[in-house]
Amino acid sequence: MILPRRALVIALLSWSTVAFAAAPLSDALTAKRPLEGEYMGLYLMGKKVGYIYTNLKFAPGSHDRAEAVNEFVFKATVGTKTAERYLKDTRIYEAKPGGKLLSFLIEQKGDGGDQTLEGTSSAMGLKVIRKRPNLPNEVLTLPASKETVEDADQARVALKRNAKVDGWTTDATDLDTYRVATTLGPTSTRVIGGLSVKLRQVTTLSEKEKVPADSWVDEEGRMVEISFGSNMKAQLEPEKVAKTFDTDQQVEVFGLTRITLPADPSPVAQALPGEMRMTMTGFPEKFRKDTYRQKYTAGPADQVEVVITALPVKPTTKVRPLADPNGGVNLKSNLTVESDNPQIKEQAMKIVGAEKNAYVAAKLISAWVHKMMVNDYGSSSDRATDVLRTMKGDCTEHALLTVALLRAAGIPAKRVDGVVYLKQNDNVPALYWHEWVEAYVGEWTQLDPTFGQEVADATHFAVGEEGNAEITPLIGQIKVLKVQ
Repeated sequence: MILPRRALVIALLSWSTVAFAAAPLSDALTAKRPLEGEYMGLYLMGKKVGYIYTNLKFAPGSHDRAEAVNEFVFKATVGTKTAERYLKDTRIYEAKPGGKLLSFLIEQKGDGGDQTLEGTSSAMGLKVIRKRPNLPNEVLTLPASKETVEDADQARVALKRNAKVDGWTTDATDLDTYRVATTLGPTSTRVIGGLSVKLRQVTTLSEKEKVPADSWVDEEGRMVEISFGSNMKAQLEPEKVAKTFDTDQQVEVFGLTRITLPADPSPVAQALPGEMRMTMTGFPEKFRKDTYRQKYTAGPADQVEVVITALPVKPTTKVRPLADPNGGVNLKSNLTVESDNPQIKEQAMKIVGAEKNAYVAAKLISAWVHKMMVNDYGSSSDRATDVLRTMKGDCTEHALLTVALLRAAGIPAKRVDGVVYLKQNDNVPALYWHEWVEAYVGEWTQLDPTFGQEVADATHFAVGEEGNAEITPLIGQIKVLKVQ
């Protein structure tokens, strides 16, 4: 009976091989792409600041699982320090059409802090183990991800189908799930390496980042270039070239991205109440949203005037905790803000004590952060508990910790991204990219814990919020023609 048994085993193995081969595969796996993956150099305003590596293939040793790898490296000078960030995101999916996200491993190192996120999917949702050096592991239970294997490479799926692709992505930083869509653009011909190459434009847009990523893909499925606005792009390079940085010409981000002013603002711009007026170009209409602080008037051609007003907060008797007028998003805790962390909550209560007046409590928190934190430009932490532990950083860390403490104290708050007037050692008046805080205390008001301002003065020009990448295309585009 040995031979028939062996024959049966061989037959079963053959049938299983046929079954695997016949099983339908997602378009994400059958679309044209380089088998070895792709390396791309990352450039900001023409200066190299990092590289990206991406690949999508069968998971090792598997016929029914797909593995997507995304690696990101950033290196530049920030102030007097070298900032380096490394992120590797490995995700496993079912390989079939519409295959679910099964697990992920997200590794973050360098500037911003180290952490590892190990996620596994089940009927109950996503179970994530968060690991950080010298801290106990945390176990998080999150809603199930809607992400599928097609979302791992929407660009090439759209090309294969010659149609728009809609889907979802689970963000590597906050683990929330966001809509993402990819549409097809025109075909063009470029000369690359002395040869004419036909390229198809593909545009991917995430509801979180809100920055269109315009990719150009050749007929073999190679992604030749990705543009994130006019001043940031990634371009296909051999691995050795992509990983090479010119240390003698390392990019200093702080000075590279500033907006030079034609003159100093009027002294009233830094007073309270205060006002600053600017006429500028290169500021798209979609950013021109009137608020209680900023009013816009369109001028000739591309010109627009903005009037920024800083006013004292009206006397208020509103007590905390307050409801968020925006539905709760400004009281939410997440992997970055961490306002429900016991250490953050304990520190918030120590600062505000028995104070119930929301605005008084907000000022106490902002003043405490300003007083206690060491202003160390280039020292970064991406999570509020890390900031609380180190108590140093630049405007980003000041704003992050302040928002976490405000939310923990029952005060709706968010981070504000924009530019602020400064003069550095070269004595050139300029607007530098900055982050501060907006809190709801019965009315919205802006505070600056970095500069210790109870009301952010009128030289603070807001263009976005919550570290949103939407403002990226503005870098290097805004030109101020007049200021007063």
